[in-house]
Amino acid sequence: MGRKSNKKNTSKNQGGKQTNTASLAQRILQFLDANFGEEFNSKQIIKKLEIRDALTKGGVEPVLSKLVEAGSVSRNPRNYYSSTQDPEFIEGIVDFVNSRFAYIVPLDPEKIDGDILVKEADLKQALDGDKVRVMVFPLKGKTGRVEGKVLEVVKRSRDEFVGRVEISPRFAFIVPDFKKMHKDIFVHKGDLNGAEHGEKVVVKLTEWRDGDKNPTGEVTRVLGKAGEHEVEIHSIMAEFGLPFEYPEEPEKEAEAISEKITATEIKKRKDFRDVLTFTIDPADAKDFDDAISYRKLENGNHEIGVHIADVTHYVQPKTALEKEAYNRATSVYLVDRTIPMLPERLSNGLCSLRPKEDKLTFACVFEVDDEANVKKHWIGRTVIHSDRRYAYEDAQENIDNQSGDFYQELTLLNVMAKKIRQRRFKHGAVNFETVEVKFKLDEKGKPLGLFIKERKDIHKLIEEFMLLANKYVAEFIFNKNKGKDTFVYRTHDSPDMDRLDTFSGFAKRFGHAFDIENLNTISTALNKLMEDIQGKPEQNVLEQLAIRSMAKAKYTTEPKGHFGLAFAHYSHFTSPIRRYPDMMAHRLLELYLEGGKSPDAEDWEQKCVHSSEREKRAADAERASIKYKQVEFMSLAEDKDYEGIVAGITEWGVFVEITETKCEGMIRVQDMDDDYYDFDQKNMRLVGSKTKKMITLGDKVKVRVVNTDIDRRTIDLEFADNDKKKPRARAIR
Repeated sequence: MGRKSNKKNTSKNQGGKQTNTASLAQRILQFLDANFGEEFNSKQIIKKLEIRDALTKGGVEPVLSKLVEAGSVSRNPRNYYSSTQDPEFIEGIVDFVNSRFAYIVPLDPEKIDGDILVKEADLKQALDGDKVRVMVFPLKGKTGRVEGKVLEVVKRSRDEFVGRVEISPRFAFIVPDFKKMHKDIFVHKGDLNGAEHGEKVVVKLTEWRDGDKNPTGEVTRVLGKAGEHEVEIHSIMAEFGLPFEYPEEPEKEAEAISEKITATEIKKRKDFRDVLTFTIDPADAKDFDDAISYRKLENGNHEIGVHIADVTHYVQPKTALEKEAYNRATSVYLVDRTIPMLPERLSNGLCSLRPKEDKLTFACVFEVDDEANVKKHWIGRTVIHSDRRYAYEDAQENIDNQSGDFYQELTLLNVMAKKIRQRRFKHGAVNFETVEVKFKLDEKGKPLGLFIKERKDIHKLIEEFMLLANKYVAEFIFNKNKGKDTFVYRTHDSPDMDRLDTFSGFAKRFGHAFDIENLNTISTALNKLMEDIQGKPEQNVLEQLAIRSMAKAKYTTEPKGHFGLAFAHYSHFTSPIRRYPDMMAHRLLELYLEGGKSPDAEDWEQKCVHSSEREKRAADAERASIKYKQVEFMSLAEDKDYEGIVAGITEWGVFVEITETKCEGMIRVQDMDDDYYDFDQKNMRLVGSKTKKMITLGDKVKVRVVNTDIDRRTIDLEFADNDKKKPRARAIR
């Protein structure tokens, strides 16, 4: 935002030389504007602008005086100068990229174009995830980006961190595990709470005085010796603020609930206890929150019921159970355990749709013809009695072998699900089937093996009927009053075309065409690409890149559509044992079915935002636990050369996904000593300055593991053709 003048001002010195005062004024203004809020005297300005010739130095004071007269610059009584520009003030969330700078992501994206770059010195002790108030500088910085300065930390996102204790003779520091925490935390020896050198601990920030380089904290929990399985999992739980145990009060409430289902309660519901019903879940699951019923109707059509555990019958509003369920908002599935939303008495007992037991449910029941077209549907409360509990593998085996319990009904449902699925994709749904890594662990949590979870027809069968129920519940509420009634929707915005163009470039570098003309052709192009890459080394990389190019799904009371599923309206209704938004949907659905009035949306919207945040936290923790096991697995794996694919390139390193294990590691540019490599960001590649050797996204390479760091959950690699083979380092703990 510079000031322009059409008149060219010059001044002469005694020797007749000229200096361009307009140009000098512009330089001074740009400097002061870019350092808004700071004051400088003329000598400091000369030094900062690196003015070396005597003529220009002599022109600085007169130019400053004229700028003061014009009101463009302010001067205080001590002859210090500062910008008079009006800055913009915004609130945003800190994304602490590295130790040198952070980006502030505006809470209101319409107030400013893009994220704001803030140098570490101007962060005012803000940490990653903090909500801050930022002063935006009037002019862009040398990087060409909008820059600013943090004025205050409005709200800390966290004040507890997990890290490893480093004790010296006079003091102690905690080195945080969290990659975006770039400061060690000073701890007085009296505040170590018995922690010893090298142990993992939880540390709480207690003070961070102005001028101090590092914050001060106190150890609140000693987790144990770094590197041990239980300690590392507890470290991840503490890092993401996950609870270690269930509070006593909600546990007591859960234990006090009667198992008895009264005749009065059954009379309020449709009775499906004599209808064939079964559950299909993972072999190790205990919380069965959905069941499917089936019967052939006299008119030749089929009745398919999706029955969901009636959690809100047991978890009442304003109870400790309700409060804790809301706080957790979701069950979290780490690599070796589940951190449940509800206490075990409910999740694995009262609410779980166990076989040979009467259970209370909320249902969406469909009447469909032979082509799986929905002719009628009914939504309401039911009571069921499951005839059989299937593991996915057992149900699939019955379909494949055409034998076993209820194989004919399973086969018919599978045929129906395929028809529904085919229509969904024809209507514009996107087929994302991401690679899911699973570990075989011994009794101490040590990874013995790694395998890729296979998705078979039976998984897709359950998925289709759950999607169908969620869709019809959302449409039922929306159509009831043209979307004016408050409800919890699961929405997914259309993708940004610029991000898709970037992804298209990635796909082409992997040798795949991904051409899109407009939003209407995206799903067709994506589905073709997903089909083309099935079983290929680049499958996981491209699937992850595609997902990152999409908008994030979220919970909201706004009745928007779901792009990925191609549904006009969609909700989450089918997993109330493990998701709080499903409980919210059940409560609102019950209210409307009983003729109640729509509640105020604001309170429900806040719950939606909270649930979306908790969902992200759970996903991040789950990924961290998988990454930990991947690092540990590679630290124990055979010392050999692995085939891999270049999954990412930055100025500091090459990310490679090892094809055999789906583990990702990095080759640091500083360790690539065969040449000096320049980063070509436009083409996402590194180019050797002497050899012109190119390393490009999608390249198939051979690598070897040189180091693993469990604390940081990183794997260091080197190219296998490196003549100077380094000795392999085992896991740093």
